[in-house]
Amino acid sequence: MVRFGQLPGDPGAVPAQSGWAGIRTLTLRDYFFDPSRQGPLLVDRHLLILVTVGHGTQEIDFRTYPCRPGSLLWVRPGQVVQHGGQGGLDAVMVCWTPQTMRDLDVSPIGPPFAAGFWQLAGEDEDAVINEVSQLVVDCQRHRGGALATDLLRHQLAVLLLRLALLPRDPADPAAVPAPPHTRNGGAPDGTDPTGTFWRLRHEVERSYGQTRRVEDYAGRLDCSVRTLTRACLAATGRSAKQVIDERVALEARRLLAATDLSVAEVGRRLGFPEPTNFGRFFQREVGRSPGAFRAGLPGRSPAVQG
Repeated sequence: MVRFGQLPGDPGAVPAQSGWAGIRTLTLRDYFFDPSRQGPLLVDRHLLILVTVGHGTQEIDFRTYPCRPGSLLWVRPGQVVQHGGQGGLDAVMVCWTPQTMRDLDVSPIGPPFAAGFWQLAGEDEDAVINEVSQLVVDCQRHRGGALATDLLRHQLAVLLLRLALLPRDPADPAAVPAPPHTRNGGAPDGTDPTGTFWRLRHEVERSYGQTRRVEDYAGRLDCSVRTLTRACLAATGRSAKQVIDERVALEARRLLAATDLSVAEVGRRLGFPEPTNFGRFFQREVGRSPGAFRAGLPGRSPAVQG
């Protein structure tokens, strides 16, 4: 049995170096062309991917992103990523653990459940390339020590602050703007519909495995079901119930794609004691049975398709 949120042997992780500051740089080819990282990966840390060569695709949480030089993707802990398999595509990757930047109050920027995608150009592209290039150099030069650790962490902080200033692609489903009175992905207040929506999203992120009832979330957020529904409709065009169920279905797809948990165990982790109830839920939300979804994934071993 694998640990929750990780693959057997933890292929979504990046090995730590002696004296490691929690930050590492490497290339996309080094990472994804390791045989242990073929197929969908459920990662346990942040991966910032800056495409430098070639054209191709990367898939984050089952959405395909077209990539070319200047494409920038941010994969967050708990998300599933899959390389499109194009041999000519390469990128610089910056990896860091969730704990690395916590006390600097800059990471994560934006909601912790959203991927990021930008097609950089002009001064934005130059600035990000410069920041990433310096991180690569200093990660290679400085292997340990308090000063080196502080240097790398503050360099990454500057890079993340630059990303916070980049405009989001309005076609990205994660691009619903957080209210301006929030900071660094923290739970906003409920003084406007957008704030109420993000409060719900944060609470769902904490509790999706425990309950799918809108009434429970309304009670936890001290508001009415009607208020939650209005806020979700305004932000996404979907009801509060749909927002909650979509999050549960996403986690189900992640676990089916990138762990060896049985279908029944995935259902139990998401609050479905009976496999038949989980199967009906998944069929309704995804359009396929859990077994059919898993069997149709590329790179899956037959031993873990049941």
